[in-house]
Amino acid sequence: MQIEIDANKRELQGKGASRRLRGSGRVPGVVYGGEGAAQSIELDHNNLFHKLKLEAFHASVLSLNVDGVKEQVLLRDVQMHPYKPQVLHVDFQRIDKSKKIHMKVPLHFINAEVSPGVKLSGGMVSHVLTEVDISCLPKDLPEYITVDLSEMTAGSTLHLSNLNLPENVEIPALIRGDDFPVATLIVQRGSESGEGGASS
Repeated sequence: MQIEIDANKRELQGKGASRRLRGSGRVPGVVYGGEGAAQSIELDHNNLFHKLKLEAFHASVLSLNVDGVKEQVLLRDVQMHPYKPQVLHVDFQRIDKSKKIHMKVPLHFINAEVSPGVKLSGGMVSHVLTEVDISCLPKDLPEYITVDLSEMTAGSTLHLSNLNLPENVEIPALIRGDDFPVATLIVQRGSESGEGGASS
């Protein structure tokens, strides 16, 4: 499912114009990259605010409709007000279907409760990473990556190399040789299985 968002071209520039725009329930933004020149845009604040609550909005190819012309874009930056629930500015980047993109996608952890380390040793899973930087063509971009914890034992650590990646998706860190930890299974001292916990 592709998420669509509507925008209009923004003619007036400058801080005063942006302030007036925000006062009327609109958000200033910019779309850049690809073949076209950078274009200043404005969007409806409430619509954008609700879309930003969707996890997929941050890690999907979006369809941006600017005055009736649709472009494929990625959300690249959002500036929020320091304490008010208000979006101050948003950046979108056009994509080229034939070029790989770099994107942070969320990790969805499953099956912790059935892992030996939790079930048998009373351990707790600690999420070291909640998202991962991936590289792929736009058509292969996953909304998230599932991390199956069902095999984790007490004291074990799951690394990037243990992730089951969708087809045609790469993790640049692994290509560089950085196999970062994703999750660890910690057993508190004094739990039923004693200090080491693992009897595997």
